[in-house]
Amino acid sequence: MKVALVDNGSLEPAAHEALRAAAAAIRAAAGVAVEAVSWRHSDRIAPGLLQDGPARTLAPWVRAEVSAGETEFVLVPFFISPQGAIGSSLRADLGALRASGARFDYSFTAGLADGNVLPWIVSARVREAAAALRRPAAVVVDHGGPSGESARVRDRVADEVRSILADEVGPLAAASMESPGGPGFGFNRPLLAEALLAPGFGEGDVVVAPLFLSPGRHAGPGGDLARIAREAQAASPGLRCHFAGLVGAHPLAIAFLADALARELRAPTRT
Repeated sequence: MKVALVDNGSLEPAAHEALRAAAAAIRAAAGVAVEAVSWRHSDRIAPGLLQDGPARTLAPWVRAEVSAGETEFVLVPFFISPQGAIGSSLRADLGALRASGARFDYSFTAGLADGNVLPWIVSARVREAAAALRRPAAVVVDHGGPSGESARVRDRVADEVRSILADEVGPLAAASMESPGGPGFGFNRPLLAEALLAPGFGEGDVVVAPLFLSPGRHAGPGGDLARIAREAQAASPGLRCHFAGLVGAHPLAIAFLADALARELRAPTRT
């Protein structure tokens, strides 16, 4: 049996290095060998930009392992939203592999959205970012997309964080980084650019707390979150944005995923 910590994949070396670091932490916590494997894209990172050789992506990795005689895989979701890849496209890719003749079974462990730990992780990250601030506003931000499921998780997390941090932050909103066009995707509103300039947010300190975003092009120092914040600050000179740490790298996230892996390994059946 092979176990992999799986993220969406990115062309940014920092994203795959973060995946490898988390896989090593889960391996140490669970006492089980855990590979770092991206769903897509990461195999296009030049090997010289990574510390420990080329990145793995899921389909060729599974295919190679099946060719070597492996038949069972357990996948641990990392930086993957509850609808997104696991809900549709990633499973479709695994189904296509099996349809092509690769004989294997797989299962997913629980993800961070499946337990009650996520609001506490986000709250801890907001606290860290707000340590030197006096009751800043805050925005919990996800990627945004074509399904409302991730938005419902985002809104639930924001509501619980608001309750946990009631005496520590000012206004707290939930927002999406981007959205497909059209009125049918209203669940992605407000967009982060809108939330940062809303009344109560655009005149002082705001902590931006990313949800299900990796250190790649979205949450990295030169990524989309930083760009959106710079544009908002240019439009409102009184706005000061501060970025909370990523969810998946928090020790509570590692402990949750290690425990979810241990539970899955005890499960009697596989997909």
